[in-house]
Amino acid sequence: MPRFPLPKSLLLASLMLTPGFSLCSTVASAQEEIPVPVIDAADIPTSPLADELFAPAPIADPLGSPAFTTCPPGSGLGSELPPASPFAGSLFERPKLTGNWLGLRDGLALNGIALDVSSTNFYQGVASGGINESFEYAGRGDYYLNVDGQKAGLWAGSFITLHGESRWGETINSNTGAIMPANVGMLFPKPQGTVTALTGVKFTQALSENFAVFGGKLNMFDELKQPYASGRGVDSFMNAGLTFPITLARTIPYSTLGAGFAVMENLQPVFTFVVLDTNTTSTTTGFETFFDNGATLLAMANRPVELFGLPGHQGIGGSYSTGQYNDLSPTPWYDPNTGGFGVSTGLTRGSWSIFYLADQALWVDQNNPQRSWGLFGNAGMADNGPSAIRWSTYVGLGGSSPLVSRPLDSFGLGYFYVGYSDPVHNLAPRLMNVGNDQGVEMFYNIGVTPWFHLTPDLQVLDPARSRTLPPNARDIDTALVLGLRAKIDF
Repeated sequence: MPRFPLPKSLLLASLMLTPGFSLCSTVASAQEEIPVPVIDAADIPTSPLADELFAPAPIADPLGSPAFTTCPPGSGLGSELPPASPFAGSLFERPKLTGNWLGLRDGLALNGIALDVSSTNFYQGVASGGINESFEYAGRGDYYLNVDGQKAGLWAGSFITLHGESRWGETINSNTGAIMPANVGMLFPKPQGTVTALTGVKFTQALSENFAVFGGKLNMFDELKQPYASGRGVDSFMNAGLTFPITLARTIPYSTLGAGFAVMENLQPVFTFVVLDTNTTSTTTGFETFFDNGATLLAMANRPVELFGLPGHQGIGGSYSTGQYNDLSPTPWYDPNTGGFGVSTGLTRGSWSIFYLADQALWVDQNNPQRSWGLFGNAGMADNGPSAIRWSTYVGLGGSSPLVSRPLDSFGLGYFYVGYSDPVHNLAPRLMNVGNDQGVEMFYNIGVTPWFHLTPDLQVLDPARSRTLPPNARDIDTALVLGLRAKIDF
Protein backbone atom coordinates (compact mmCIF):
# COMPACT_ATOMS: atom_id res chain seq x y z
CA MET A 1 0.00 0.00 0.00
CA PRO A 2 1.46 3.44 -0.86
CA ARG A 3 2.52 5.50 2.10
CA PHE A 4 0.51 8.64 2.76
CA PRO A 5 0.42 11.06 5.69
CA LEU A 6 -1.98 10.00 8.43
CA PRO A 7 -2.70 12.87 10.82
CA LYS A 8 -3.95 11.83 14.23
CA SER A 9 -7.30 13.43 13.47
CA LEU A 10 -7.93 10.76 10.84
CA LEU A 11 -9.62 8.82 13.63
CA LEU A 12 -11.15 12.12 14.73
CA ALA A 13 -9.81 14.12 17.62
CA SER A 14 -11.57 13.38 20.92
CA LEU A 15 -12.93 15.47 23.78
CA MET A 16 -9.51 14.97 25.33
CA LEU A 17 -6.82 15.68 22.73
CA THR A 18 -3.40 14.36 23.65
CA PRO A 19 -0.79 17.14 23.53
CA GLY A 20 2.40 16.53 21.60
CA PHE A 21 5.87 16.53 23.01
CA SER A 22 9.57 16.11 22.14
CA LEU A 23 12.61 14.98 24.03
CA CYS A 24 15.24 17.64 24.57
CA SER A 25 18.44 16.81 22.75
CA THR A 26 21.92 17.52 24.04
CA VAL A 27 24.97 18.88 22.30
CA ALA A 28 28.30 17.11 22.37
CA SER A 29 31.36 18.96 23.54
CA ALA A 30 32.32 19.48 19.90
CA GLN A 31 28.94 21.17 19.35
CA GLU A 32 27.81 18.15 17.28
CA GLU A 33 24.16 17.25 17.94
CA ILE A 34 23.49 13.85 19.44
CA PRO A 35 20.42 12.39 17.71
CA VAL A 36 17.53 11.54 20.02
CA PRO A 37 14.03 10.20 19.33
CA VAL A 38 11.45 12.90 18.75
CA ILE A 39 7.85 12.38 19.85
CA ASP A 40 5.05 14.60 18.70
CA ALA A 41 1.29 14.40 18.94
CA ALA A 42 1.11 12.01 16.00
CA ASP A 43 3.39 9.57 17.82
CA ILE A 44 0.79 8.99 20.49
CA PRO A 45 -2.15 6.87 19.33
CA THR A 46 -5.42 8.77 19.36
CA SER A 47 -7.24 8.60 22.67
CA PRO A 48 -9.61 5.62 22.55
CA LEU A 49 -12.40 7.87 23.77
CA ALA A 50 -12.01 9.64 20.43
CA ASP A 51 -12.52 6.60 18.23
CA GLU A 52 -15.82 7.98 16.94
CA LEU A 53 -16.28 7.36 13.25
CA PHE A 54 -19.98 8.06 13.76
CA ALA A 55 -19.68 11.20 15.85
CA PRO A 56 -18.67 14.63 14.64
CA ALA A 57 -15.16 15.71 15.49
CA PRO A 58 -15.44 17.13 19.01
CA ILE A 59 -15.14 20.86 19.30
CA ALA A 60 -13.15 21.05 22.46
CA ASP A 61 -11.32 19.35 25.26
CA PRO A 62 -13.19 20.32 28.45
CA LEU A 63 -10.13 19.42 30.47
CA GLY A 64 -7.76 21.71 28.59
CA SER A 65 -4.10 20.91 27.95
CA PRO A 66 -1.22 20.97 30.43
CA ALA A 67 1.38 23.65 30.02
CA PHE A 68 4.40 22.71 27.93
CA THR A 69 7.93 22.95 29.26
CA THR A 70 11.02 23.83 27.30
CA CYS A 71 14.63 22.84 27.51
CA PRO A 72 17.04 25.20 29.30
CA PRO A 73 19.09 27.69 27.32
CA GLY A 74 22.34 26.37 25.92
CA SER A 75 21.02 22.91 25.15
CA GLY A 76 21.90 23.42 21.51
CA LEU A 77 18.35 23.92 20.27
CA GLY A 78 17.78 27.57 21.10
CA SER A 79 15.30 29.16 23.48
CA GLU A 80 12.17 27.84 21.73
CA LEU A 81 12.36 24.06 22.11
CA PRO A 82 9.91 21.22 21.71
CA PRO A 83 7.72 20.54 24.77
CA ALA A 84 8.44 17.76 27.24
CA SER A 85 6.66 14.45 27.67
CA PRO A 86 2.92 14.93 28.36
CA PHE A 87 3.15 12.22 31.00
CA ALA A 88 5.84 14.03 33.00
CA GLY A 89 5.37 16.45 35.87
CA SER A 90 4.86 16.52 39.61
CA LEU A 91 2.13 14.48 41.28
CA PHE A 92 -0.38 17.31 41.09
CA GLU A 93 0.49 18.44 37.55
CA ARG A 94 0.80 15.31 35.42
CA PRO A 95 -2.27 14.03 33.52
CA LYS A 96 -2.01 10.46 34.85
CA LEU A 97 -1.68 9.46 38.48
CA THR A 98 1.07 6.92 37.77
CA GLY A 99 3.03 9.27 35.53
CA ASN A 100 5.39 8.16 32.79
CA TRP A 101 6.18 4.70 34.20
CA LEU A 102 9.92 5.50 34.22
CA GLY A 103 9.73 6.45 30.55
CA LEU A 104 7.80 3.34 29.49
CA ARG A 105 4.77 5.35 28.33
CA ASP A 106 7.01 7.46 26.08
CA GLY A 107 8.57 4.29 24.69
CA LEU A 108 5.19 2.74 24.01
CA ALA A 109 4.04 5.93 22.27
CA LEU A 110 7.06 5.82 19.96
CA ASN A 111 5.93 2.32 18.99
CA GLY A 112 2.33 3.38 18.43
CA ILE A 113 0.85 2.01 21.65
CA ALA A 114 -1.25 3.90 24.21
CA LEU A 115 -2.75 2.33 27.34
CA ASP A 116 -5.30 4.27 29.40
CA VAL A 117 -6.85 3.00 32.62
CA SER A 118 -9.45 4.79 34.74
CA SER A 119 -11.64 4.03 37.74
CA THR A 120 -14.96 5.82 38.38
CA ASN A 121 -16.87 5.51 41.64
CA PHE A 122 -20.41 6.68 42.36
CA TYR A 123 -22.33 7.43 45.53
CA GLN A 124 -25.86 8.22 44.40
CA GLY A 125 -29.34 8.08 45.85
CA VAL A 126 -32.96 9.20 45.82
CA ALA A 127 -33.14 11.98 48.41
CA SER A 128 -36.91 12.39 48.08
CA GLY A 129 -39.77 11.02 46.00
CA GLY A 130 -39.36 8.07 43.68
CA ILE A 131 -40.05 4.54 44.86
CA ASN A 132 -37.36 4.03 47.47
CA GLU A 133 -35.39 6.78 49.21
CA SER A 134 -31.96 5.23 49.59
CA PHE A 135 -28.31 5.75 48.59
CA GLU A 136 -26.01 3.18 46.99
CA TYR A 137 -22.31 2.85 46.13
CA ALA A 138 -21.16 1.52 42.76
CA GLY A 139 -18.11 1.76 40.53
CA ARG A 140 -16.62 0.85 37.20
CA GLY A 141 -13.25 0.56 35.49
CA ASP A 142 -12.34 1.30 31.87
CA TYR A 143 -9.26 -0.06 30.13
CA TYR A 144 -8.33 1.20 26.67
CA LEU A 145 -5.55 0.02 24.37
CA ASN A 146 -4.92 1.96 21.15
CA VAL A 147 -2.43 0.79 18.55
CA ASP A 148 -1.21 2.76 15.55
CA GLY A 149 -0.38 -0.12 13.22
CA GLN A 150 2.22 1.70 11.16
CA LYS A 151 4.26 2.77 14.19
CA ALA A 152 3.86 -0.69 15.70
CA GLY A 153 5.48 -2.27 12.64
CA LEU A 154 2.32 -3.30 10.78
CA TRP A 155 1.16 -1.28 7.77
CA ALA A 156 0.16 2.29 6.98
CA GLY A 157 -3.35 3.35 7.90
CA SER A 158 -4.09 0.49 10.30
CA PHE A 159 -5.42 1.09 13.81
CA ILE A 160 -6.59 -1.23 16.60
CA THR A 161 -8.73 -0.18 19.56
CA LEU A 162 -9.60 -2.38 22.54
CA HIS A 163 -11.99 -1.46 25.35
CA GLY A 164 -12.32 -3.52 28.52
CA GLU A 165 -14.82 -2.75 31.28
CA SER A 166 -15.57 -3.73 34.86
CA ARG A 167 -18.53 -2.86 37.07
CA TRP A 168 -19.35 -3.51 40.72
CA GLY A 169 -21.77 -2.41 43.42
CA GLU A 170 -25.45 -1.47 43.42
CA THR A 171 -27.29 1.39 41.71
CA ILE A 172 -30.53 3.29 42.35
CA ASN A 173 -31.76 2.95 38.75
CA SER A 174 -34.83 0.99 39.86
CA ASN A 175 -35.61 3.31 42.78
CA THR A 176 -36.49 6.51 40.91
CA GLY A 177 -39.74 5.35 39.32
CA ALA A 178 -38.42 6.34 35.89
CA ILE A 179 -37.73 3.88 33.10
CA MET A 180 -34.70 5.91 31.99
CA PRO A 181 -31.71 4.88 34.18
CA ALA A 182 -30.30 7.69 36.33
CA ASN A 183 -26.81 6.15 36.09
CA VAL A 184 -26.06 4.94 32.57
CA GLY A 185 -22.44 4.20 33.47
CA MET A 186 -23.50 1.29 35.64
CA LEU A 187 -25.46 -0.52 32.92
CA PHE A 188 -22.38 -2.00 31.28
CA PRO A 189 -21.01 -4.57 30.67
CA LYS A 190 -24.10 -5.83 32.57
CA PRO A 191 -26.51 -3.88 34.77
CA GLN A 192 -25.99 -5.98 37.91
CA GLY A 193 -23.31 -7.85 39.79
CA THR A 194 -19.53 -7.76 39.53
CA VAL A 195 -18.36 -8.44 36.00
CA THR A 196 -15.43 -7.70 33.68
CA ALA A 197 -15.60 -8.03 29.90
CA LEU A 198 -13.88 -7.01 26.69
CA THR A 199 -16.60 -4.99 24.96
CA GLY A 200 -14.64 -3.46 22.10
CA VAL A 201 -12.14 -4.96 19.65
CA LYS A 202 -12.12 -2.66 16.64
CA PHE A 203 -9.90 -2.77 13.56
CA THR A 204 -9.75 0.31 11.31
CA GLN A 205 -8.02 0.65 7.95
CA ALA A 206 -7.67 4.12 6.43
CA LEU A 207 -7.55 3.76 2.66
CA SER A 208 -7.01 7.50 2.24
CA GLU A 209 -7.54 10.65 4.24
CA ASN A 210 -11.14 10.64 3.00
CA PHE A 211 -12.18 7.02 3.40
CA ALA A 212 -11.80 4.34 6.07
CA VAL A 213 -13.26 0.90 6.72
CA PHE A 214 -13.63 -0.73 10.11
CA GLY A 215 -14.96 -3.85 11.77
CA GLY A 216 -14.80 -6.17 14.74
CA LYS A 217 -16.60 -6.17 18.06
CA LEU A 218 -17.94 -2.62 18.18
CA ASN A 219 -18.74 -0.79 21.42
CA MET A 220 -21.58 1.40 20.20
CA PHE A 221 -21.51 3.71 23.23
CA ASP A 222 -17.96 4.62 22.20
CA GLU A 223 -19.01 5.12 18.59
CA LEU A 224 -22.15 7.25 18.97
CA LYS A 225 -21.02 10.35 20.80
CA GLN A 226 -21.94 14.02 20.70
CA PRO A 227 -19.89 17.07 21.73
CA TYR A 228 -20.92 18.59 25.08
CA ALA A 229 -23.33 15.73 25.88
CA SER A 230 -21.58 12.37 25.70
CA GLY A 231 -19.16 10.91 28.21
CA ARG A 232 -20.37 7.38 28.97
CA GLY A 233 -21.70 8.58 32.32
CA VAL A 234 -18.17 9.00 33.69
CA ASP A 235 -17.23 12.44 32.34
CA SER A 236 -20.44 14.29 31.52
CA PHE A 237 -24.17 13.57 32.07
CA MET A 238 -25.21 10.42 33.93
CA ASN A 239 -28.87 9.96 32.90
CA ALA A 240 -29.43 7.69 29.89
CA GLY A 241 -31.88 10.23 28.46
CA LEU A 242 -29.04 12.74 27.95
CA THR A 243 -26.15 10.54 26.83
CA PHE A 244 -27.38 8.63 23.79
CA PRO A 245 -29.95 9.02 20.95
CA ILE A 246 -32.26 6.78 22.94
CA THR A 247 -34.72 6.06 20.08
CA LEU A 248 -31.94 3.80 18.72
CA ALA A 249 -32.11 1.59 21.80
CA ARG A 250 -34.29 -1.17 20.29
CA THR A 251 -32.21 -1.64 17.15
CA ILE A 252 -28.65 -0.82 18.32
CA PRO A 253 -26.91 -3.34 20.61
CA TYR A 254 -24.37 -2.11 23.14
CA SER A 255 -21.48 -4.36 22.12
CA THR A 256 -21.72 -6.53 19.02
CA LEU A 257 -20.00 -7.74 15.86
CA GLY A 258 -20.20 -5.44 12.88
CA ALA A 259 -18.42 -3.64 10.06
CA GLY A 260 -18.75 -0.42 8.10
CA PHE A 261 -17.11 2.54 6.44
CA ALA A 262 -16.75 6.30 6.92
CA VAL A 263 -16.42 9.05 4.32
CA MET A 264 -14.52 12.11 5.52
CA GLU A 265 -14.13 15.66 4.37
CA ASN A 266 -11.45 17.92 5.83
CA LEU A 267 -10.71 15.09 8.28
CA GLN A 268 -14.29 15.03 9.63
CA PRO A 269 -16.83 12.27 8.89
CA VAL A 270 -19.65 13.39 6.64
CA PHE A 271 -21.23 9.96 6.12
CA THR A 272 -20.96 6.67 7.99
CA PHE A 273 -22.60 3.32 7.36
CA VAL A 274 -22.40 0.13 9.39
CA VAL A 275 -23.96 -3.35 9.50
CA LEU A 276 -24.41 -4.85 12.98
CA ASP A 277 -25.43 -8.16 14.48
CA THR A 278 -28.64 -7.56 16.47
CA ASN A 279 -27.37 -9.46 19.52
CA THR A 280 -25.65 -7.68 22.39
CA THR A 281 -22.60 -9.81 23.19
CA SER A 282 -20.85 -7.77 25.89
CA THR A 283 -19.60 -10.80 27.83
CA THR A 284 -19.24 -13.31 24.97
CA THR A 285 -17.37 -13.45 21.67
CA GLY A 286 -20.60 -13.15 19.68
CA PHE A 287 -19.69 -15.84 17.16
CA GLU A 288 -22.08 -18.36 18.71
CA THR A 289 -25.10 -16.13 17.88
CA PHE A 290 -23.70 -14.34 14.84
CA PHE A 291 -26.65 -12.90 12.84
CA ASP A 292 -29.05 -15.56 14.13
CA ASN A 293 -31.67 -12.82 14.64
CA GLY A 294 -31.14 -10.71 11.56
CA ALA A 295 -29.05 -7.57 11.09
CA THR A 296 -29.20 -3.86 11.84
CA LEU A 297 -28.28 -1.19 9.29
CA LEU A 298 -27.18 2.16 10.71
CA ALA A 299 -26.33 5.28 8.68
CA MET A 300 -25.51 8.86 9.65
CA ALA A 301 -24.80 12.00 7.64
CA ASN A 302 -23.12 14.90 9.40
CA ARG A 303 -21.99 18.34 8.32
CA PRO A 304 -19.76 20.82 10.15
CA VAL A 305 -21.29 24.30 10.31
CA GLU A 306 -20.22 27.70 11.60
CA LEU A 307 -22.36 30.29 13.33
CA PHE A 308 -20.79 33.73 13.73
CA GLY A 309 -17.41 32.10 13.20
CA LEU A 310 -17.95 29.48 15.93
CA PRO A 311 -17.87 25.73 15.11
CA GLY A 312 -20.80 23.34 15.27
CA HIS A 313 -22.38 20.30 13.60
CA GLN A 314 -25.74 19.24 12.15
CA GLY A 315 -26.45 15.55 11.62
CA ILE A 316 -29.23 13.14 10.75
CA GLY A 317 -29.29 9.36 10.91
CA GLY A 318 -31.42 6.28 11.06
CA SER A 319 -31.46 2.56 11.72
CA TYR A 320 -33.41 -0.44 10.51
CA SER A 321 -33.31 -3.93 11.96
CA THR A 322 -34.62 -7.16 10.47
CA GLY A 323 -34.63 -8.90 13.86
CA GLN A 324 -37.59 -10.21 15.82
CA TYR A 325 -38.37 -8.39 19.07
CA ASN A 326 -40.77 -8.56 21.97
CA ASP A 327 -42.40 -5.17 22.57
CA LEU A 328 -41.44 -5.23 26.24
CA SER A 329 -38.15 -7.12 26.15
CA PRO A 330 -35.22 -5.29 27.80
CA THR A 331 -32.65 -3.39 25.77
CA PRO A 332 -29.03 -2.88 26.91
CA TRP A 333 -29.89 0.79 27.53
CA TYR A 334 -33.05 0.41 29.65
CA ASP A 335 -35.76 -2.08 30.61
CA PRO A 336 -39.25 -0.93 29.58
CA ASN A 337 -40.75 -3.38 32.10
CA THR A 338 -38.76 -2.01 35.05
CA GLY A 339 -40.79 -2.66 38.17
CA GLY A 340 -43.56 -4.20 36.07
CA PHE A 341 -45.26 -7.54 36.22
CA GLY A 342 -43.37 -9.49 33.58
CA VAL A 343 -46.11 -9.08 31.00
CA SER A 344 -45.04 -10.63 27.71
CA THR A 345 -46.22 -10.07 24.15
CA GLY A 346 -45.59 -11.80 20.86
CA LEU A 347 -42.60 -11.27 18.61
CA THR A 348 -42.60 -8.61 15.90
CA ARG A 349 -40.15 -8.62 13.01
CA GLY A 350 -38.49 -5.38 12.01
CA SER A 351 -37.87 -2.10 13.83
CA TRP A 352 -36.74 1.36 12.72
CA SER A 353 -35.66 4.73 14.10
CA ILE A 354 -34.56 8.13 12.85
CA PHE A 355 -32.77 10.90 14.75
CA TYR A 356 -31.32 14.39 14.46
CA LEU A 357 -28.27 15.69 16.33
CA ALA A 358 -26.84 19.20 16.61
CA ASP A 359 -24.22 21.06 18.59
CA GLN A 360 -23.04 24.66 18.45
CA ALA A 361 -20.21 26.37 20.28
CA LEU A 362 -21.13 29.64 21.94
CA TRP A 363 -17.68 30.38 23.35
CA VAL A 364 -14.18 29.27 22.44
CA ASP A 365 -11.12 30.14 24.52
CA GLN A 366 -8.90 32.28 22.29
CA ASN A 367 -5.82 31.16 24.19
CA ASN A 368 -6.77 27.47 24.05
CA PRO A 369 -9.18 26.49 21.23
CA GLN A 370 -9.62 23.10 22.87
CA ARG A 371 -11.69 24.78 25.59
CA SER A 372 -15.25 25.77 24.66
CA TRP A 373 -18.84 25.48 25.75
CA GLY A 374 -22.07 25.49 23.80
CA LEU A 375 -25.50 24.07 23.04
CA PHE A 376 -26.41 20.52 22.07
CA GLY A 377 -29.65 18.80 21.13
CA ASN A 378 -31.26 15.64 19.82
CA ALA A 379 -34.69 14.61 18.55
CA GLY A 380 -35.72 11.16 17.40
CA MET A 381 -38.64 8.92 16.52
CA ALA A 382 -39.10 5.15 16.29
CA ASP A 383 -41.85 2.68 15.45
CA ASN A 384 -44.85 2.29 17.77
CA GLY A 385 -43.69 -1.17 18.85
CA PRO A 386 -41.58 -3.23 19.01
CA SER A 387 -39.63 -0.11 19.96
CA ALA A 388 -40.57 0.81 23.53
CA ILE A 389 -39.85 4.49 22.73
CA ARG A 390 -42.04 6.30 20.23
CA TRP A 391 -40.14 9.60 20.35
CA SER A 392 -37.60 11.43 22.48
CA THR A 393 -35.73 14.69 22.70
CA TYR A 394 -33.07 16.37 24.78
CA VAL A 395 -31.43 19.79 24.83
CA GLY A 396 -28.74 21.30 26.97
CA LEU A 397 -25.74 23.51 27.58
CA GLY A 398 -22.30 22.29 28.54
CA GLY A 399 -18.57 22.04 27.93
CA SER A 400 -15.50 23.63 29.48
CA SER A 401 -15.96 25.78 32.54
CA PRO A 402 -16.31 29.47 31.65
CA LEU A 403 -14.12 30.22 34.69
CA VAL A 404 -10.69 30.99 33.24
CA SER A 405 -9.12 30.14 36.60
CA ARG A 406 -10.60 26.59 36.36
CA PRO A 407 -9.27 25.24 33.01
CA LEU A 408 -9.69 21.59 34.07
CA ASP A 409 -13.37 21.91 35.01
CA SER A 410 -16.44 21.22 32.89
CA PHE A 411 -20.19 21.60 33.42
CA GLY A 412 -23.55 20.58 32.01
CA LEU A 413 -27.25 21.43 32.27
CA GLY A 414 -29.76 19.40 30.27
CA TYR A 415 -33.45 18.50 29.90
CA PHE A 416 -34.86 15.31 28.36
CA TYR A 417 -38.30 13.94 27.51
CA VAL A 418 -39.02 10.33 26.49
CA GLY A 419 -42.41 9.40 25.04
CA TYR A 420 -43.11 5.68 25.23
CA SER A 421 -44.97 3.63 22.66
CA ASP A 422 -48.43 2.11 23.03
CA PRO A 423 -47.14 -1.33 24.09
CA VAL A 424 -45.50 0.31 27.12
CA HIS A 425 -48.47 2.55 27.96
CA ASN A 426 -50.70 -0.51 27.73
CA LEU A 427 -48.26 -2.68 29.67
CA ALA A 428 -50.95 -3.76 32.10
CA PRO A 429 -53.66 -1.09 32.18
CA ARG A 430 -55.62 -2.89 34.87
CA LEU A 431 -52.57 -3.27 37.06
CA MET A 432 -50.49 -0.11 36.68
CA ASN A 433 -50.36 3.24 34.89
CA VAL A 434 -47.37 4.05 32.68
CA GLY A 435 -46.81 7.56 31.34
CA ASN A 436 -43.68 9.25 29.96
CA ASP A 437 -40.33 10.18 31.49
CA GLN A 438 -38.87 13.66 31.70
CA GLY A 439 -36.16 15.20 33.79
CA VAL A 440 -33.45 17.76 34.34
CA GLU A 441 -29.81 17.05 35.17
CA MET A 442 -27.00 19.40 36.13
CA PHE A 443 -23.41 18.70 37.11
CA TYR A 444 -20.11 20.45 37.70
CA ASN A 445 -16.98 18.40 37.03
CA ILE A 446 -14.17 19.67 39.27
CA GLY A 447 -10.63 19.03 38.08
CA VAL A 448 -8.94 18.59 41.46
CA THR A 449 -5.82 17.54 39.54
CA PRO A 450 -5.44 16.65 35.85
CA TRP A 451 -5.90 12.97 36.81
CA PHE A 452 -8.62 13.32 39.48
CA HIS A 453 -12.10 14.69 38.82
CA LEU A 454 -14.88 15.06 41.38
CA THR A 455 -18.42 15.68 40.13
CA PRO A 456 -21.49 16.65 42.17
CA ASP A 457 -24.60 15.70 40.17
CA LEU A 458 -28.27 16.66 40.62
CA GLN A 459 -31.24 15.14 38.79
CA VAL A 460 -34.94 16.00 39.09
CA LEU A 461 -37.00 13.23 37.49
CA ASP A 462 -40.72 13.09 36.71
CA PRO A 463 -41.22 9.29 36.56
CA ALA A 464 -43.32 7.40 34.04
CA ARG A 465 -44.74 4.81 36.40
CA SER A 466 -47.50 4.89 39.04
CA ARG A 467 -47.04 3.93 42.67
CA THR A 468 -50.27 2.01 43.31
CA LEU A 469 -52.77 -0.04 41.35
CA PRO A 470 -55.87 1.35 39.65
CA PRO A 471 -58.47 2.56 40.43
CA ASN A 472 -56.56 4.30 43.24
CA ALA A 473 -53.35 4.72 41.23
CA ARG A 474 -51.41 7.93 41.69
CA ASP A 475 -48.23 9.15 40.11
CA ILE A 476 -44.95 8.50 41.84
CA ASP A 477 -43.68 11.69 43.43
CA THR A 478 -40.99 13.59 41.55
CA ALA A 479 -37.62 12.05 42.39
CA LEU A 480 -34.74 14.22 43.60
CA VAL A 481 -31.55 12.27 42.82
CA LEU A 482 -28.23 13.38 44.29
CA GLY A 483 -24.89 11.92 43.32
CA LEU A 484 -21.15 12.30 43.75
CA ARG A 485 -18.81 10.87 41.13
CA ALA A 486 -15.04 10.46 41.49
CA LYS A 487 -12.84 9.50 38.53
CA ILE A 488 -9.12 8.73 38.60
CA ASP A 489 -7.01 8.33 35.44
CA PHE A 490 -4.08 6.02 36.13
